[in-house]
Amino acid sequence: MKAAYRSELAAEVYDIGIPVVGHSFGDVEFYRDRLADCRGRILEPAVGNGRILIPLLEAGLVVDGLDSSPEMLARCRKHCSERGLDPTLREGGMESFSLPERYEAVIVPAGSFLLLEDRRDSLEALRRFREHLVPGGRLILDLELRTDFCLDHVSTRTFTTSEGDLITLESKLFEVNFLDQYAVVFLKYEKWRDGKLTEAELHRFPLRWYGIEEFKLILESEGFSEITVSAEYEHRKAPSSADQTFTFEAHRV
Repeated sequence: MKAAYRSELAAEVYDIGIPVVGHSFGDVEFYRDRLADCRGRILEPAVGNGRILIPLLEAGLVVDGLDSSPEMLARCRKHCSERGLDPTLREGGMESFSLPERYEAVIVPAGSFLLLEDRRDSLEALRRFREHLVPGGRLILDLELRTDFCLDHVSTRTFTTSEGDLITLESKLFEVNFLDQYAVVFLKYEKWRDGKLTEAELHRFPLRWYGIEEFKLILESEGFSEITVSAEYEHRKAPSSADQTFTFEAHRV
């Protein structure tokens, strides 16, 4: 069994469970509206399969994509090609990328920023976002709080591929670190064909969390200002519940 973060089997499940076309949590419309007046380039780190990128491109925006997973980038390129789109897509991590372009906006939807387990990597990612923004450029990113902490709880989901194979995904909360504010989930993927196991992957999936006021202070310390927080993809709607998605928007000083 292969240990990994995202590889081919995990990318396949992601593509089935969160398809590119027509799948929105309200975030597609929110980001499209917030970026409608953007005339410069936009960067989406952790672009995944292109679920946010593609609607933005089809709305006439210029968006580059970045992802640490070559498998996810391959799927993103395929989805873009099928729609006659040819964006700039590069392999790289949020905490380590360095690009020649400067951007009017950097966006990190879907809580992808929380996948940076080490706080030092999180801070380095924010620095790199800032460095790649033009003066006054915007950072827009989603955060979520972790509220379910049932250790050793196991849940299982199943997916059927276009070839008729069955993929099972077993999820187990393995570790919760309240001091450093992160949890670790183990994800086990298995692909079955005619009752026989053909592929398997084991992934260590970390998720960090931040308090709202805490993250505002972090953004300020990393050179951002004019910080606003919106809940549930309604611009400037005040957060009222811990299970909501919070979207931060901030400008490079």
